[in-house]
Amino acid sequence: MIISTTENIPDKTITEVLGIARGSTVRARNLGRDIFAGLKNLVGGEIAEYTKLQAESREQALKRMTDDAEKLGADAVVNVRLATSMLMQGAAEILAYGTAVKLS
Repeated sequence: MIISTTENIPDKTITEVLGIARGSTVRARNLGRDIFAGLKNLVGGEIAEYTKLQAESREQALKRMTDDAEKLGADAVVNVRLATSMLMQGAAEILAYGTAVKLS
C-alpha cells in the first residue's frame, strides 16, 4: 500500500477513485504520564511521555486508514492528511484520512 501526501504517485496512473479512507483513535493521558509531565514542566524541555503517546496515536490512526483503504480494494491512498481535536480535558482524537485509489 502506497501512502502519499501528494495528489499523484510518480510513474503511476490513478485509474479509479474508490472513496475516502479514514482511521482515527482517541487517546487519554494517564496519571503516571501526568506526574512526569508536571515535573518536566517545572524544568522545561520536551515531555517525552506525551511525544510517545502522540506518535503511537498517529501510527494507529494511519494503520486504521490503511486497513480501511484495503477494504475498499485500494492500491494507494493519496492526499493523506492528519487532524487532531480535543474531545475533552485530557483526551484527543487523531484522524488520518485520504483518497483511496487504484493504480496502474
